[in-house]
Amino acid sequence: MIDWLQHSTGGLLTLSALSIALLLAMIIRWKVEPFIALIIVGLLVALAAGVPVETLVGSAQKASESLLEKGFGGILGHVAAIIGLGTLLGAVLEASGGAEVLTRSLLRAFGEKRAPLAMGLAGLIFGVPVFFDIGIFVLAPLVYVAAKRSGRSIVLYAMPLLAGLSVMHAFMPPHPGPVAAAGLLGVELGWIIVMALAVAIPSWFVGGVLFSSWAGKRLDVPVPEEMLAAAEKARGDQAKGEPPLGLVLGIIAVPLVLILAGTFGSILLERGSLPYGVLTFFGTPAVALTIAVLLAFWLLGFRRGMTREQVTELSGASLRPVAMILLVVGAGGFFGAVLAATGVGKVLATSLSDLGLPMIALAYVISCGLRIAQGSATVAIVTTTGIVAPVLEGLDYSQPQLALVVMAIASGSIIASHVNDGGFWIVSRYFGLSVKETLQTWTVLETILSVVGFVVAALLSLVV
Repeated sequence: MIDWLQHSTGGLLTLSALSIALLLAMIIRWKVEPFIALIIVGLLVALAAGVPVETLVGSAQKASESLLEKGFGGILGHVAAIIGLGTLLGAVLEASGGAEVLTRSLLRAFGEKRAPLAMGLAGLIFGVPVFFDIGIFVLAPLVYVAAKRSGRSIVLYAMPLLAGLSVMHAFMPPHPGPVAAAGLLGVELGWIIVMALAVAIPSWFVGGVLFSSWAGKRLDVPVPEEMLAAAEKARGDQAKGEPPLGLVLGIIAVPLVLILAGTFGSILLERGSLPYGVLTFFGTPAVALTIAVLLAFWLLGFRRGMTREQVTELSGASLRPVAMILLVVGAGGFFGAVLAATGVGKVLATSLSDLGLPMIALAYVISCGLRIAQGSATVAIVTTTGIVAPVLEGLDYSQPQLALVVMAIASGSIIASHVNDGGFWIVSRYFGLSVKETLQTWTVLETILSVVGFVVAALLSLVV
């Protein structure tokens, strides 16, 4: 039995199926933290597949070459600085009032009739540096006020904003999902940014503009009065000392421009030349984000009256939630390393290839299944990437093609948000929607964003 499990195709496939079933059971049924579940399942799969203990965990004298430490360290070395710096950048932009400046400027520019479009663009732009839930916390008061003044359904204003925040969180660095997938598959973040824009904008337009307009006219949900009162008070408190719009947009653009310049400079310039070295250095994601964070601290923080103590407190508070994300990403890296080392990954790769589906479609289907089953987009991304990585190793995929696979995985990770997803309850609570109304609007919106994102990625994969 053990020999069959460790060396036969059927045994290894059974082992992979049992590992995923156990992982889902631990997260869904037994409420185990995802990063702990990933470690436990990874260890059990490795032992069941016959991986020597020293290979798996090392020894008391040396553990640095073990699967456990290399799996964790290999991915965290790539993503930890990027996610941490991106979080700091978003925190400074939020605390300085940059989100309000951006949204109010768009509302003035587009006028009352096109206010839903302005909210959607605000979500799209501000969604680059801030996490999805933070974007809701900061921008929801502006949704309340705009909806109340127009006398129309809050759905008409909330859904475009949510669509913008969601697609940026799913597809665009420095958010954890795409950064983690890029690190696990070895994709340059410049290509991730290019493909993210190509996939996110059409998805946002279909879901955040077309569907949201349709849903907002058919589902009349008034603004909760208690939320409106709090929003008006917050707007009064934040009315002084807001930063210029150009400064906010410039700081958001700095890391994106530098990373793109580094990526395409490495293609167009002669290796070893001075311009090549300069663009490579400043285009390294960690360096680009460090520059953006320092600019934000100085221009939006210290120059606008923040003390060192306030900046320190802001940094500490913003980085605390990142710890759990990094642990999940690291554990996912370990799980993927185990699948590769045990041979489960290669057997799974062969079996998936035999299905005849394109790799990008397989990645999407697996990610969708994991997302619907356990709710966490990050867990869906890191687990799916660990499963498909051995398949991709045997294929001669270019950087743009790998970036599109990441987009497919990210698309699957946001499909059909429902009651097992924390984002579902945040949306329901902040916009005064019942469970039924949230399913009719937010769940459908996320599914549209997912499907359109995958379709665009699949079409692009035919031409790159």
